[in-house]
Amino acid sequence: QVQLVESGGGLVQAGASLRLSCAPSEGSLRSYIMGWFRQTPGKEREFVASISRIGGSTSHADSVRGRFTISRDNAKDELILQMNHLRPDDTAVYYCAASGRTGSTLTNPSNYYYWGQGTQVTVSS
Repeated sequence: QVQLVESGGGLVQAGASLRLSCAPSEGSLRSYIMGWFRQTPGKEREFVASISRIGGSTSHADSVRGRFTISRDNAKDELILQMNHLRPDDTAVYYCAASGRTGSTLTNPSNYYYWGQGTQVTVSS
């Protein structure tokens, strides 16, 4: 079991960058496939990016590819989402999630067992 805590959200202008971090308050991320998702009011949770257990494989949603990068530092037991060239439509609550399923990366939120509480990202125009 693992408990996840996100940090790094905030209010920025369009074109700016933010770095989101996810760390465990209990347990460890190392044995899990990890993912980032986002959600806005009235909409379903949307896949952003996923990374394999040792970080050799990544997957990014089309809407963020080339702007966002998922990475992990297993020595520090930390998951990162580097977000560059932010746009107003990136505004959402961002969640990190952990999955114990087999595979390299996972895009469906139903495959993830553990979720953080979320961090708000707001991008103004």
